[in-house]
Amino acid sequence: MDDSIPILSPSPYELLFQALSLIPIRHYLFALFFLWSVFLYNFLEFHFLGDTILRYFKCRVNLIYNPDSPLYHGVVSRCRILHGRYVATPWLASPHLQTCFLNFNGLPPVFSYTRHLFRASDGGTIALDWVTNSDVLGDSLHNQNEITKEDTTPIAVVIPGLTSDSSSAYLKHLAYNTAKTGWNVVISNHRGLGGVSVTSDRFYNAGWTEDIRIVLDHLQREYPMAPLFAIGTSIGANVLVKYLGEEGEKTPLRGAVAICSPWDLLIGDRFICRTLKQKLYDKALTIGLQGYAQLHEPQYTRLANWEGIKKSRSIRDFDNHATCLVGKFETVDTYYRKSSSTQYVGNVAIPLLCISSLDDPLCTKEAIPWDECRANKNIVLATTNHGGHLAFFEGLTGSSLWWVRATNEFLGVLSCSRYMHVQKIQERRSSGTGKQEEPSINQGPYLNIAEDGLVAAVNYEQDTNNTTTSSGATNQRGPKPEDDVTKRSFKELCRQTKRSVWWLGYISVVTGFPLLGVLINYLFRKKQRPNTTSKS
Repeated sequence: MDDSIPILSPSPYELLFQALSLIPIRHYLFALFFLWSVFLYNFLEFHFLGDTILRYFKCRVNLIYNPDSPLYHGVVSRCRILHGRYVATPWLASPHLQTCFLNFNGLPPVFSYTRHLFRASDGGTIALDWVTNSDVLGDSLHNQNEITKEDTTPIAVVIPGLTSDSSSAYLKHLAYNTAKTGWNVVISNHRGLGGVSVTSDRFYNAGWTEDIRIVLDHLQREYPMAPLFAIGTSIGANVLVKYLGEEGEKTPLRGAVAICSPWDLLIGDRFICRTLKQKLYDKALTIGLQGYAQLHEPQYTRLANWEGIKKSRSIRDFDNHATCLVGKFETVDTYYRKSSSTQYVGNVAIPLLCISSLDDPLCTKEAIPWDECRANKNIVLATTNHGGHLAFFEGLTGSSLWWVRATNEFLGVLSCSRYMHVQKIQERRSSGTGKQEEPSINQGPYLNIAEDGLVAAVNYEQDTNNTTTSSGATNQRGPKPEDDVTKRSFKELCRQTKRSVWWLGYISVVTGFPLLGVLINYLFRKKQRPNTTSKS
């Protein structure tokens, strides 16, 4: 009988633990660091590896436009930056890093504004912060605090984003570089921002276009010789596009640029509370709105639900307790629906460049109106795969913003082209001028034949006042833009009429030739018949 005690074999787990104990600790640290890096790379949506390997394929700027768009063929086709590539700063190759770095630092240029306070008819106060070319170049010999009425320098009117003012880093980048190109820049701060108190019961919101309307009218009166352009950023871009859709051809703007517009606020509201990352942005923006409300607590306490504002945990909560009550909206969705600029894209009648990033963590690409932009010949939509929200840092140092360079190039080319918008104003003749009204036959309408073959009526209105050319020169009794359209349309009509006459002649000869032969044969036989009778 064998009395030996059987030896128990170790369990697989014991063997596994023994094997793992033989691995050095530093290898575990390396593995933990690698896994953590992979997690952060995906969570923060880094893309520097893709930029390095596929920069010639993934970094191209995508342009969406109508094939018959004169804006693209005459202006955008000459913009080198828009036909190039956008490669993000390597150490900021993440939409979240770019967006956060822009808000916390942004490396803004150093300069100072000149402030003018504009008082609206309802008692509200709007801070207009100016910067000129001499301000950024430090030219003390030519530095002047006031812009004269005879100044023909183009003016770029900037509409800031949500809770942003002229001190924001991205607006300083824009204002500095635009003024450096020789333009005058004015930032139209929202009511209650820029260190200015709210002096009326009106507050700005995502669809409030009245302020930009009265500011542009004011600038047109004060500087009638200077062409006006507008640049909207974020919520300011939504306000700008909505304003352009409301005004149509009546706007005094010659051209505009919309940067990172939310487009559809309903879709944006659903997007910003979808994931953990978006909820963090939602919370951060809500804190900013609460800080804005706290600056004007007396007005919000009287006009809105102050306790609800303090307890708000999202933008939607704030809009429910503040924006809807102040703006007289029935519900939050009603406010978002009425304030979205998507429904106004089709009515934009001036040259408009829209720039959006497909990885924007605040304004989702799902809200971009692709088809509406493609259908409008006055709009060119430029999208990049990366860029974050209003960031687009480029270069190794990240000292410049790509969208600022693209905007300045576009506006520079547009301002030197014939595609700038000219405001159409319908003037009414007063009966007390002592002048006899022209007969209705001299008042149009005339035919305007477009390139696509459409025929429209153009009213001819005689201009008895002085007109200003795009270069700033004053012409006495100069022709209005409608006169040029009428002359050009008349020439086109004559040219097409001549072409039609030749076609009618050709068709008549071809179709009438057999009839002409029958007629000649009939006459010839009739003439020969009497001769035959006489011979017999």
